[in-house]
Amino acid sequence: MIDKIYRVNHDCFRIEGDQILYTDPFHLPEGLPKADIILISHEHFDHCSPEDLAKIDKPDTVYVATTDCQELIPGLVKVVKPGDQLEVQGVPIEAVAAYNTDKHYHPQAAGHVGYVFEMGGSRIYFAGDTDFIPEMKNLQVDIALLPVSGTYVMTAEQAVEAARAIGAKISIPMHYGDIVGSTEDAEKFHKLYDGKSVIK
Repeated sequence: MIDKIYRVNHDCFRIEGDQILYTDPFHLPEGLPKADIILISHEHFDHCSPEDLAKIDKPDTVYVATTDCQELIPGLVKVVKPGDQLEVQGVPIEAVAAYNTDKHYHPQAAGHVGYVFEMGGSRIYFAGDTDFIPEMKNLQVDIALLPVSGTYVMTAEQAVEAARAIGAKISIPMHYGDIVGSTEDAEKFHKLYDGKSVIK
């Protein structure tokens, strides 16, 4: 399954299985495959970007997003909050908590989310914009997509602690290379983490 996961930019991944799923599209190049499912973690401009959604939208694209994104999204939206579970086009999806613990950008009360979904026989965790939070210790996933840039999310060092607590078979750093953070943050995570990690 790891060879079907493509990091596009920032927090945006494209995961290909029976469906094509994107997470938090932002600053997309032209010509990408159209989306069957798009998961959006919250309304901030670098996660819910109407101009980028338009590049990969098609008439039957299904969006899963928090309520604060509804007015920004062009198509069918399934609104979620932490703890919600649903199935979209045969893909099981759970919205999970995502929030800051030592900064104010993503307060827990805002109801921002990450997602756990299953594709290609793998359970994949897309963390969204978050710090290392207690809820991560209860996740049962094969692949974890974790922010590493600091400032608005956890640092590479904190992401290492999160990855250890989650215990996924593979961890992949994200949230760098645009807005904040650089490949150095991803490389630091990769170097410090004693489990298996891949830079996409």
